[in-house]
Amino acid sequence: MIPQSTIDRIIDAANIVDVVSDYVTLRRAGASYKGLCPFHDDKTPSFSVSPARGVCKCFSCGKGGNSVHFIMEMEQMNYVEALKHLAKKYGIQVEEEQMTDEQRQHLNERESMFAVNEWAANYFSQTMQNHQDGRAIGLAYFRSRGFRDDIITKFRLGFCLDAPNAMSDEAKAKGYNEKYLIDTGLCVKRDNGTIYDRFRGRAMFPWIAVNGKVVAFGGRVLDARTKGVSQKYVNSPDSSIYHKAHELYGIFQAKKMIAKEDMVYMVEGYTDVLAMHQCGIENVVANSGTALNEAQIHLLHRFTNNITLIYDGDEAGIHAATRSTDMLLAEGMNVKILLLPDGDDPDSFSRKHNAQEFKKYVAAHQTDFILFKTNLLLKDAQRDPIKRAQLTEDIVKSIAVIPDEIIRSTYVHECAEILGIEEGILMRGANKNRAAILENLKKEAQRERDRQARLLNNEQERQSNSVNLTEGAPNDSLAPSDIPPFPDNEDFPPAEFLPNENMPVVASTTITTKQSQTEQRFYGLERLMMTLITRYGEHLIEGEGANGEKTQITLAEYVQGDLNYDDIVLRSPLYAKMLSLTCQHVHEEGFTASKFLLNNQEEAISREAADLINERYQLSKGNQMTQSEEELKVAYISRLLLDYKNAIVEEELKQCNADLTRPEVKNDIKKTLDIMQRIKDLCETQRRIAKYLGDRVVMK
Repeated sequence: MIPQSTIDRIIDAANIVDVVSDYVTLRRAGASYKGLCPFHDDKTPSFSVSPARGVCKCFSCGKGGNSVHFIMEMEQMNYVEALKHLAKKYGIQVEEEQMTDEQRQHLNERESMFAVNEWAANYFSQTMQNHQDGRAIGLAYFRSRGFRDDIITKFRLGFCLDAPNAMSDEAKAKGYNEKYLIDTGLCVKRDNGTIYDRFRGRAMFPWIAVNGKVVAFGGRVLDARTKGVSQKYVNSPDSSIYHKAHELYGIFQAKKMIAKEDMVYMVEGYTDVLAMHQCGIENVVANSGTALNEAQIHLLHRFTNNITLIYDGDEAGIHAATRSTDMLLAEGMNVKILLLPDGDDPDSFSRKHNAQEFKKYVAAHQTDFILFKTNLLLKDAQRDPIKRAQLTEDIVKSIAVIPDEIIRSTYVHECAEILGIEEGILMRGANKNRAAILENLKKEAQRERDRQARLLNNEQERQSNSVNLTEGAPNDSLAPSDIPPFPDNEDFPPAEFLPNENMPVVASTTITTKQSQTEQRFYGLERLMMTLITRYGEHLIEGEGANGEKTQITLAEYVQGDLNYDDIVLRSPLYAKMLSLTCQHVHEEGFTASKFLLNNQEEAISREAADLINERYQLSKGNQMTQSEEELKVAYISRLLLDYKNAIVEEELKQCNADLTRPEVKNDIKKTLDIMQRIKDLCETQRRIAKYLGDRVVMK
């Protein structure tokens, strides 16, 4: 376990803008920053980062949190792993408290695999620099390709000795488990149970993910063995830390320059990337033989909207230029095509030109993809009317996937002029295809909502089982005398913080679509209550003590005291625990509720706190709610508590009315009279509460 003091240091040091910027291109928007959400297929910036609060949030898919939660989502780490990741980034020493044998046994496998890959990358590099065969074969190969030492170092290139077990024997001698050598794909297990090195005798190209971790390797066979070999390159197999279809070679080395230049060059191979970096062009990545897919496009779109695809000028290059581009257009990317002169690839072409000459050639010869495709297909169709009709339909489908209406209209106009077809015909075709695309997206969105609902239901059940609290339930015997005295204030303001019964429920791990409207109402009230406590729980409220003396109490203690007065326990175990912990620590020196809950070691608490800090509100009269301390008068929280008690009263009234219809009650006069008296008392309580309830605010 990591001590809380160390957790606080890590989270305080982890600037949320700095952390998110490693993965997403952010642009200032007032006091916050905005960018494309990395957690879903975001077309317009919906991901907001607040440096003042230290949190991020996507107001489309709902994901977010503090720096730790962000790293957990991006890297698929657990809470402790994410803390260690940030500690390493900011140079903070992590001294863990003594772990139990069970905790040691369950050390995360992903962390072990990353450790093995990091060691292997260093081993391959040192072998190439220091071993006789490494220098004679591996280093000689890279230098024969013209790569400078700084490029070799920058991309951590290396060499694996041509011996069946040289690498694996060294790894095991260093204490690395054979299981992780196999799981990462560094070694292959034979049928007889022995292992051998997958990359023996090959030049090594480490795949470094966007976060700087080595996730896989590519190995190229060298010397005479390349003759007649159909597969010169061997890549690591997919694993729990690597999916080739989700990665781009060179993304780690290129991401800062991609964001700075606001564009990226896409090439096909490892050496294309290396050569362009050596030429001075650093905003370049490679898909390394795989067809470009949505995951890779989404990765690029975090940093830029603009992409230039660079291919050879031969027939194969032209064919490659037309693959997967509809997905780029659908993502909202601006796509350009650059065909190099015949006989050149990015590697050879960049060796002949410096960065300035290369960029000048790009500016002069790159073509907008839609126009490139139009001219290409028009050339193929020539005078054949059937082919012209087919190519027109193909172009219209490509235009239809573009999300921006203005851009679609512009392409329709230009294609109509090139093809000599009436613009209206192309526009109708594009609109028809667009409607079909939107209908499919709608169906996919519904399927995703259904999936999320199932996940939320499972998460709620998990939380209910994991949060240990003293069992209790709201008191069902609330009487008129139970209502605490109200503040003596003629200017008692309207309850602008309060939601109504029909308020929409935002997604959270504490509610599911299966809950009744009554349960949703209680959840909404408790969520709003905890929002105030999370943001302002340590703020002092002035009041009077039992003997009329002036006194002060924190907002959190006021809420807990008021609930305890009526023996009410919050129905959400998570919220009840958050309130209890806040009250336990509220008088500690330097305590702030937001920081305490946000930095809490229990993931469920810290995630919910981040969500509550990010919550947005709107006054029922349409005015934007300000959140100054002046508005945290006792009036607001008092009325919120009254609304909560009113919900309890209404729930019991419904139960009483239902009881009156039961046969065993109808046939028992005493039971009937008792219930009717209870209804009378509850109605009186409800009347008194309603006297103080005014305008409300709803969450959106």
